[in-house]
Order: sequence, then structure tokens, then C-alpha cells
Amino acid sequence: MPIKDNTAMSKSHARVRSVAMVGLFTAILAVCSQVAIPLPSGVPITLQTAAVALCGYMLGSWRSASAALAYIVIGAVGVPVFSSFGAGVGVLVGRTGGFIFGFVPMVICCGLLKYKPDETKLRAVMRLVLGLVGLILLHILGTLQFALLTKTGFFAAALVVSVPFLIKDVVSVVIAYAVSMRLAKLVKI
Repeated sequence: MPIKDNTAMSKSHARVRSVAMVGLFTAILAVCSQVAIPLPSGVPITLQTAAVALCGYMLGSWRSASAALAYIVIGAVGVPVFSSFGAGVGVLVGRTGGFIFGFVPMVICCGLLKYKPDETKLRAVMRLVLGLVGLILLHILGTLQFALLTKTGFFAAALVVSVPFLIKDVVSVVIAYAVSMRLAKLVKI
């Protein structure tokens, strides 16, 4: 009877687990996108920011970027995963598309420093600050695309589609960070 190579088997299990986690967080992004309150600006209030931050904090930069990119691709090809069951390339090149593209740099920033059980307060603060930097990048990309499409200045656009959401989004990042700290202690990802 041949001896099984446990190293190869554990690597295979790790890959399968990694792919499953990317799929799970892609689904979480899609579900949180459906919790939407429409606004006159065309940019709704959603739970996406919290989901994006949680994804980054839990999966790390590259796996969370994979989840965000998978979300964008499946939405682009017509699966209704964008806010209010939106889908297609039209959404990505529309008024809210810059925010969707902003998910990628945000998850990368949130995931730059993975949680460690013996994490120092400085490292914890750095992880939170990186999440807020990612949030700023998301808002810049979203505001830029909105400004270009509406032919308004950046600051005028920011007053409509960024500033009103900042407090909610900062709170979302902080909550996602806190939840990720708890989950990381319970679940090995």
C-alpha cells in the first residue's frame, strides 16, 4: 500500500479552501450590494463598503482582489450582482462604475497586513488606517468617474456622491475591521 504524501494533500486542500473563500466573499459582495437605498444622485446607500472591507481584512490583498475582480467580471457579463440587481458593462461605465472599480484598491489596502493572534496595538491601528486609505481610493475613483460622466468638477461631484457617504463608510470599515478580528480568531482562512 503506497504511502500518501500529506504535504501534497494539504497543499491541495489549502488551494481548494482558498478558492472556496474567494467564491464565498464574491457572493458576500453580491448579497450586500442588493441592500440598497436609492438616492437622487444615482449613487445608492449600500452595504458594499462593509463587505469590501471585510473581504480585504479576512482574505488578504491578493485573494480579496480576486474576489472583487470576480464580482466585477460576473456583473459585467450580465449576472445581476451590482446594486439593485444591476448588471452589464453599462453599470461599470455608468455613474457608479468608478466605485465598483474602487473595490479592488480598497480590498488590497485592507488586506496588506493580515491579522496575527499576537497582534500589537500599532499593527492593529496600521491595519485600520490601511482600510481607511483604501476607502479614500474608492471614493476618489468613484467621484472621478461620476464627475467625468456628469461633466461636473471633482469637488462638486464629491459633494454629491462622496461626502454624504463618508461617515457611513468610515463606520462600515471600522465595523468590518472589528468583525474580522473576531472571525479571524474563530475561522482559519
